[in-house]
Amino acid sequence: MNAPSSAAADRARLVRRGFALEFLTLGWNVAGVVILAVTAIAARSVALAGFGLDSLIEIGASTVVVWELSGTGELRRRRALRAMAVAFIALAVYLLIQSSWALVSGHRAAHSPGGIAWTAITAAVMAALAAGKARTGAALGNPVLSAEGRVTFVDAVLAAAVLTGLALNAAVGWWWADPLAGYVLVFYAAREARTLLTDQH
Repeated sequence: MNAPSSAAADRARLVRRGFALEFLTLGWNVAGVVILAVTAIAARSVALAGFGLDSLIEIGASTVVVWELSGTGELRRRRALRAMAVAFIALAVYLLIQSSWALVSGHRAAHSPGGIAWTAITAAVMAALAAGKARTGAALGNPVLSAEGRVTFVDAVLAAAVLTGLALNAAVGWWWADPLAGYVLVFYAAREARTLLTDQH
């Protein structure tokens, strides 16, 4: 009797941790949307505006996981995984359009100390949250939480890419660094979407 009870307690603890990770992600990204809107307008930065859109996608992805963790059943899990795939596709499309537009137009944003500070902190926070989701998702055997952890990891890498672009623009005027980094993430996001959709067949 003790073993099943202990297993149930461990699972309940992991589920609570999953909820906590998602609510932390939601709170951070809601604040981020506001901060990024202000800094993007001030600097006329396409990269910061685009990163704000990425934060909206991450909010949607976290909401999907909260919904999935609140229920059970294979149908709900399959729907959640499809929603995660759609989030990756949306992220890839956004990055492709934004990066191409920035390169073709030769858009040069103003310097943004606030944007540099926020993306630096966000890169570290999202990387930590992604690691926590990966561990918790694996322990629970929950592919939805694990998949959303990869969305959070993309968010961390994108924050680092935007940070690099902003820093290089401020330091040496390399305005094209950020859109080039975006193309790398297009491939990553598209690959994750394909993996999620393939695993369901």
